[in-house]
Amino acid sequence: MGTTFLKISVVYFMIGISFGLYMSFTHVFSLTSVHVHVNLLGWMSLALNGIIYHLYPNLEANALAKYHFWLHNIGLPVMMIAIALAILGVHPIFFPIATFGGLATLIGIFCFGFNVLRNMPKRQA
Repeated sequence: MGTTFLKISVVYFMIGISFGLYMSFTHVFSLTSVHVHVNLLGWMSLALNGIIYHLYPNLEANALAKYHFWLHNIGLPVMMIAIALAILGVHPIFFPIATFGGLATLIGIFCFGFNVLRNMPKRQA
């Protein structure tokens, strides 16, 4: 599962950097928060999660890791697309949809946190 997290983090990295370059070309920076969230919650967070899961295989061998993966990777795109559409003024309904995506992402992150706090092996002296 650690490898899967690392691979999906690279996809978010490519999306986030491409989005930043698009904003640079067009000089339209109203979607900066989307760019930042894709890079932080997609690229950086999932890469670090992947490294932790790789270093501690017992963490990736339980249901919390699977819940984390799916909630994070469903919630984040929903949140990012909805925020972009809301900022662009498509329809105000996208603000609560963004909140729903953010909640799914948050629950996924809490699954990771509980997994680490419950299952991280104690340091051997």
